[in-house]
Amino acid sequence: MENYFQPTLPRGSILEISSIGLAHMGDAVFELLVRSWLCAHGGATGRGMHRAAVALVCAESQAEKAEKILPLLTEEERAVFRRGRNAQVHTVPHHASRAQYSGATALEALLGWLYLQGERERINQLFCIMMEEEEVHGD
Repeated sequence: MENYFQPTLPRGSILEISSIGLAHMGDAVFELLVRSWLCAHGGATGRGMHRAAVALVCAESQAEKAEKILPLLTEEERAVFRRGRNAQVHTVPHHASRAQYSGATALEALLGWLYLQGERERINQLFCIMMEEEEVHGD
């Protein structure tokens, strides 16, 4: 039986996934990490936790966090990041610039790529760096 909770796809299969597809997967990975981080750090419950999660997963915040880890990426990770940043997105949220949205998409593509390879440790390492100076804000 396949384990869709912890997939590990062959590199060739992952290369066939579009940047937008990788970003779609990475969006879910980042959301789960943020929710786990909020639960682990307490201080936010109910509506406050939702607001805190939304503030952390928005394009502006993701783009800022992407900048923190960019110097730490391997050459292969940078290539995936660039591929995600160059993805052709047709709509950009009103509250984000095109550059911010591209940075967020790049981060999500990287996280999706790492996740589908089974690189949970690397994802966690990068996520911890992204969240180093973050504080929980909520009810």
